[in-house]
Amino acid sequence: MTAKRLNNPGFVTKLTDDQKYGMIEAIAHLIHRDYDAIVKDFVKLGFIPEGVNLDPIFPVLAKVFDQALEGGGAKNINFQELAADLAQITFDCPFCIPPYFALIIRAIGVLEGIALVGDPEFAIVDEAYPCIAQRLLTDESQRLRSALRYTVYGKSGVFDAERFIDVMQAFESFITAAKSSGGEGLNGDMAGLGVIQNQTNIAFPWFQPGGSQEPPVETRAALAFLLSDKGNFFREFLLDEIVKGIDAVTREQLVQVMALLGIQNPTPVISMVPSFGAIRPAGLIPYITEEDKVILNNVQKIVEFLTA
Repeated sequence: MTAKRLNNPGFVTKLTDDQKYGMIEAIAHLIHRDYDAIVKDFVKLGFIPEGVNLDPIFPVLAKVFDQALEGGGAKNINFQELAADLAQITFDCPFCIPPYFALIIRAIGVLEGIALVGDPEFAIVDEAYPCIAQRLLTDESQRLRSALRYTVYGKSGVFDAERFIDVMQAFESFITAAKSSGGEGLNGDMAGLGVIQNQTNIAFPWFQPGGSQEPPVETRAALAFLLSDKGNFFREFLLDEIVKGIDAVTREQLVQVMALLGIQNPTPVISMVPSFGAIRPAGLIPYITEEDKVILNNVQKIVEFLTA
């Protein structure tokens, strides 16, 4: 979308949904330093022409983003410096700054510059993250739901409790800021976050609402969101981790019980496998793997955060 001059001084541009989603996806990939995915994001966003060989561009962009992330991760990126570095590589690579993004850079650069005068530690991405988290959690677009899952699981596909908590804390910051400004930007469902009504239909097994005479329960906005209809998508894959945690806890308790009974695991029992006609040793007591320990640690962190 090209920029247009209005009657009033200045320039404006209108972003398409595809461009908005693309920038949020790029930020999710940037958080995990997934430069392969970022290069593809730049193709979608119009920075790199379709059909261009991406191999020589990848190391150049990787170097730029490595430098930008040195100060403490994606949230502490200096946007003006990053924009200057991206502009510099246009001389060496088939890389260009789209008109719509040039205007975004100009606007953000001015705002960031003013903010840095008052607060040298100001970071535009960090300040914008609550809004990004709110969009990730509440937008029903399949692209943003995939971006949300990627944000929490990363390219390894392993659930990261710290990322989950980070997203939820940013979301709570958005709710708090919106309420303090009069609730602007909050719809009816989100305006009530922080209170769980006793008649709410909740899909979590450990939470059973009481009778109609009980008063509403005050809780943190993150938990209220997860228990709401809006939080259904996020709740589904969070429950997957909880189920894994319950399975790991069950096996850990079995190990402890067998240990109390004096039964050790070194001595194997022999089991027959008829389909293969072979004999193999089988441990009597299930082992707790490193993956199990990670899952249990994640569940503990999540429960402590949500019930704080």
